[in-house]
Amino acid sequence: MKEESSLQKIRNSPLFKSFLFYSAFRAVYGFGILLFAYFFATSTEAPWWVTILIFIASMIFSRILFKFIKTKTGSSETPSE
Repeated sequence: MKEESSLQKIRNSPLFKSFLFYSAFRAVYGFGILLFAYFFATSTEAPWWVTILIFIASMIFSRILFKFIKTKTGSSETPSE
């Protein structure tokens, strides 16, 4: 029973929930950016370095977007125990 309670504590931890949310966000967002960059690179006559600029801009935008989502969902609040 002690293992279940430890596992349950970990699963209910705000840090663990935040980690899962961030991982899911990065997976979905990253896949979308890869698709966009692929279609952009294969459909346009832009030089190869423009795709790199898309990835750099995506890194900055994803941080801003994740912080916005986090504040809207209330994930940044400290948990009350």
